[in-house]
Amino acid sequence: MTARSRLRAVLANLGWLLASNALMAVLSLVYIGMATRTLGLADFGRFALITGTAQTLAMLVSFETWKVVVQYGLDHEAAGDNAATWRLEQAAALIEVCSAGLGIALVIALFSLWPAPFGMDAAVVPYAIGYAVVQLITLRSTPTGILRMRDRFRLAALADSVQPIGRMVGATLAQWLWPELAGFLLAWAIAELLTLAATWALAAQTGDVRGLLRVRHGWRQARTENPGIGRVLISTNGQSTLGLAARQAPLLLVGGFVGAEAAGAFRLAAQLANALSKISILLTRAAFPEIVRSIRTASRAHFRAGVLRVGLAGLLAAGAVMALVALAGRNLLMAVGGHAFGAGYVYLLWLAGAGAIELAAAAFEPILLSVHRALSATVARAAAVALQLGLMLVLLPQIGALGASISVFAGSVAASVLLGAVLWHYAMHHGLDEAAA
Repeated sequence: MTARSRLRAVLANLGWLLASNALMAVLSLVYIGMATRTLGLADFGRFALITGTAQTLAMLVSFETWKVVVQYGLDHEAAGDNAATWRLEQAAALIEVCSAGLGIALVIALFSLWPAPFGMDAAVVPYAIGYAVVQLITLRSTPTGILRMRDRFRLAALADSVQPIGRMVGATLAQWLWPELAGFLLAWAIAELLTLAATWALAAQTGDVRGLLRVRHGWRQARTENPGIGRVLISTNGQSTLGLAARQAPLLLVGGFVGAEAAGAFRLAAQLANALSKISILLTRAAFPEIVRSIRTASRAHFRAGVLRVGLAGLLAAGAVMALVALAGRNLLMAVGGHAFGAGYVYLLWLAGAGAIELAAAAFEPILLSVHRALSATVARAAAVALQLGLMLVLLPQIGALGASISVFAGSVAASVLLGAVLWHYAMHHGLDEAAA
């Protein structure tokens, strides 16, 4: 496959992801608007704290198994070893089941013993625990990895679309039938269950699900067939945990330091800013399979040219979105949440700026993972998150949620600079041709 055809493959993959996430972005503004206007600033803040904590726990105990499915699965497919691919997928699915069990125990303990930090009364606690348990049992990284490894990005986009559609329908019903915090938690939980079912059903169309159910279980054999899989899983878990700490910790700290109302305004601003961050995540997901393939065959010059094209596209997209946020951000916040949420505009500017920085550096991390520099990428992320959290603890008591927003921006700048430095050092001292050798 030529460099041009690889770029076309990345763009085709990205096209399906963008189509799905454009739908998600539009619908998210609608259903978040329903939640904010129905619940009000304080209750929406509590809703954001509960869902944010559940997502944080899910990411802490889970592994990005889709990356190992793609990275090792492509090698097995190139060798024509279907059984090894199915054992890899089976091991990945079992890891997710174990992760869910650990997370459920943690969330029950957290919400049962310490409901006060989330502003929950006794009547809401069972619904909060129920939502968090559903969040954990619906981990779906493995079937997503199957679809991406098989280049079924159209099916993956279709599966991802179930969540926003489910939330949209659920928010509408909650408004009519149960316009309270518990009603929206139930709606979000049902949407997660529907998305899990859709993802596995679509992954089954590849034939891999039938294969992984049929193949004899053998964790030791899977570990032998996929050398270094444990290290890669730990590294990717570390990276996702650090990324989550950078995204979710600010909301939880704002709620703890300033209160539920400030958390509500901050959450809505973050929701809008995350549209920009999603582009970098989508770019990474779309490019990752092709990066893994091309790293073994491309010349240094061709590979660098492809990375430069992706980087330039990221910069142009980041500039366009930042201009939109600067011109229309305040009006958009008030249109979605109401006049009370207009105060979040200054948060939105800093958070969108952070997303722009992440977008410009979106290619750095998947490249480092592809050349087996996952540990270096994790260390770089850890240093950036430590800077962000340290700055946040200093600024939050002084200037509240604005301090959290500034800290997120500083963390994104630090992460991009450090990841870029690691990649530059590798390219200069080792060369990308080393990976292809």
